[in-house]
Amino acid sequence: MKLKDIRDFFVKEGIKADPRGLDVVRQDLLKRKEEYDALSDKKKEDYDIESLTNPYYDSRILYGDEDIEIRTIMVGVDIEGQEILIAKQLIDLGNKVDLIIAHHPEGYAYSTFYNVIRMQADILNKQGVPINVAEKIVSNRVKEVQRDLSPQNNERIYDTAKLLNIPVMTAHTVADNHVASFLQKEIEALKPTYLKEIVELLSKYPEYEHASKIGHAPFILNGSDYSHCGKVFVDMTGGTEGPVESFEKLESAGIGTIVSMHLSPKSAVEAERRHINIILAGHISSDNLGMNLLFDKLENKTFTELKFIECSGFRRFRR
Repeated sequence: MKLKDIRDFFVKEGIKADPRGLDVVRQDLLKRKEEYDALSDKKKEDYDIESLTNPYYDSRILYGDEDIEIRTIMVGVDIEGQEILIAKQLIDLGNKVDLIIAHHPEGYAYSTFYNVIRMQADILNKQGVPINVAEKIVSNRVKEVQRDLSPQNNERIYDTAKLLNIPVMTAHTVADNHVASFLQKEIEALKPTYLKEIVELLSKYPEYEHASKIGHAPFILNGSDYSHCGKVFVDMTGGTEGPVESFEKLESAGIGTIVSMHLSPKSAVEAERRHINIILAGHISSDNLGMNLLFDKLENKTFTELKFIECSGFRRFRR
């Protein structure tokens, strides 16, 4: 596949797996198109045209010829300068590295990814939080993250990739959508009574099994093995951790258990105060699951086994 085909495929599949639902994503893209059409010609020159078809600012090609053919991909959960230098060394030693894919956003995908957080309002709304309430608490979180990103030096990875002429792209929310939707469906099919049943389910997947071997097993943060689950919400997409205020609203909406990748101490305390059980599935392991589900689809589409070079916490598990 060409690089642009991989990007387009990831976006298409990310939309299909989006927990907001296809109609909400389409409405989001339509709103962007209306905003773009209303701009002056001068302002249109600076508009991010790709955002009209790609709703995920954090899943982008950072550098590289979009028409280059891709067969060997170096994949890492985090890609920084040292990983690109490793790729250059591998190339110098005679190995093929057609593309580097980072899960976590870098470059332009990082400096603009606060826009992805807005999708959390619709996700909360699907869990029973009134949309007007969800929008207000999420907008505060968007401003907080945008402020934190503004002083960052976000061009380092782009510059390194360009200087060494190695294509780099990111696949963040497109993958996170997959792990969130996949686990939500698996847990709903299981219909667990107790928290321990969810932990046992997670432990069956190779990504979590591998994590357990290196000391990062899924665990119950709030609650105990025989705490009743109640209504379960898998909260694993939307750019970053949601607003602390969401726990009060989720409690009111009847959520009994949240399955998350990770949670800050402040959020954990608030969740416990709101009587919400928390299962931490694991950050890197959950990122791996989302990426592997996406790569499985990609290989099924191409009818070929792509060559993967694992680095920076990524492990390829095929299904």
